[in-house]
Amino acid sequence: MTDTSSIQKEFDQLGYVLDEELATVLFLTLHLQKPLLLEGPPGVGKTEVANVLAQALDTELIRLQCYEGLDVNAAVYEWNYQKQLLSIKLQEGSQKSEAEKESHIFGEDFLLQRPLLRAITATKKAPVLLIDEIDRADEEFEAFLLELLSAFQISIPEMGTIKATHKPLVILTSNRTRELSDALKRRCLYHWVAYPDLPRELRIVQKHLPQLDKQLSENLVRIVQVLRERKLNKVPGIAETLDWVNALVALQATNPTADDLARSLGCLLKSADDIEMVKASGLEELLVVSE
Repeated sequence: MTDTSSIQKEFDQLGYVLDEELATVLFLTLHLQKPLLLEGPPGVGKTEVANVLAQALDTELIRLQCYEGLDVNAAVYEWNYQKQLLSIKLQEGSQKSEAEKESHIFGEDFLLQRPLLRAITATKKAPVLLIDEIDRADEEFEAFLLELLSAFQISIPEMGTIKATHKPLVILTSNRTRELSDALKRRCLYHWVAYPDLPRELRIVQKHLPQLDKQLSENLVRIVQVLRERKLNKVPGIAETLDWVNALVALQATNPTADDLARSLGCLLKSADDIEMVKASGLEELLVVSE
């Protein structure tokens, strides 16, 4: 992937419709070897960027799913305590010094690698490291990431500092449930992933459902675009659009009616209040908008 257009072409072949701006920042990520922070609302395809990038580069995808309370044991490493205890018992009566025994049980054979350490120690090829929904993690964990993102190394007290054999390609995603620190942002390239406009979302639908009538695809995408402008509790993402279109295909609704929309809204909207509000505002009105 030597330029922006080749990245777009590669992603397109793998089923991801990539706009030029995001293709450009991915090109810079690859050539500058800097982490990339993708922020945006849920459901716009941030996580899928990392999945498709790993496929395009024919390399391993290592994913760390963030959540509140995430700590070093779950994200980086932990010691296999049962194996250590067994080793200690086997060494009872041994002539080895206490220092030798301790050095043995804190060796690589007793280390359980979690996603961040796996990414740092990959030996064959640089993996794609996806740190998904970093905004869900605590600020303390975010601070811990700074060493990894700046020097691509991890410090383990019992073993010292482990440096990356191959720098992983790091993609962080955030739904912006909280503001990330300036220190983290300084270490990353940045791109805001917005909901797609009508032409791009239509291309996405046609990419996944090429057999679907083009006019029908456009009509359905127009309805989604209109709904996104309303004050919904949960704005539908691209995945919901595809689920809904697939549902109407399954219902054989080649010329959708208000009843078809009512039966299938649960595939597009994931809030009872949203569904009731849309129904109350008139489904026939949505059909008119789509024409």
